[in-house]
Amino acid sequence: MDIVETLQKRITSGEFPVGGRLPSEAKLCEEAGVSRTVVREAVAALRADGLLEPRQGSGVYVTEPPTSPAVPFRDIDPSRVSSVIEVLELRTALEVEAASLAARRRSAQQEEDIVASFDEMERVIARGETSVEADFALHVAIARASNNTRFEEYLQLIGPSVIPRRGVREGEGDTPVDPAYLQLLSQEHREIVSAILANDADGASDAMRKHLQGSLARYRGLLECGSSMRRL
Repeated sequence: MDIVETLQKRITSGEFPVGGRLPSEAKLCEEAGVSRTVVREAVAALRADGLLEPRQGSGVYVTEPPTSPAVPFRDIDPSRVSSVIEVLELRTALEVEAASLAARRRSAQQEEDIVASFDEMERVIARGETSVEADFALHVAIARASNNTRFEEYLQLIGPSVIPRRGVREGEGDTPVDPAYLQLLSQEHREIVSAILANDADGASDAMRKHLQGSLARYRGLLECGSSMRRL
């Protein structure tokens, strides 16, 4: 175990408590059997981690460990209209470009994946079942086909909550999705996929924009009406 790890353990165990002063360099060198240079480098590393703080003329003190940064997108609440709208606005800014890039950059395998994902979504809709997971898989396949890994990373980071029908309810229980609405979604996705397969970058971006802005309009209508969340 190196001195950095040793000091870190002594701090987290409370042997060197928050607010307390670290032993002198000479003392630490003696305890660890290392040179002053090694001790200074260890102290510098722990300062960078926010565990130590030097005070002029007084020594080095243990500080409160920094809190972990908030994990992005983990506070998305698909049961709130405002939260759904925020996500849809972000998706529109990013996925319109992803669809355009997919039309221009996709590989043969990525094209097959897009078609397979769309076909699966169609099968799920035909059975009258919720299409959330299949819908998400199709959007991921399109993002992956952009051949810019950041688009897929963003979708995977948010997860299936990007599909707003998850968690949207009318009153209590799990009211089935309106079949007419699912058919509308099917048509919107078909237009996106068709444009990508036709190498039509402008058409793909327009179809994706139409799809996402349609969802935005529906949810903004709910917000403006002050309606309780219902399944769309």
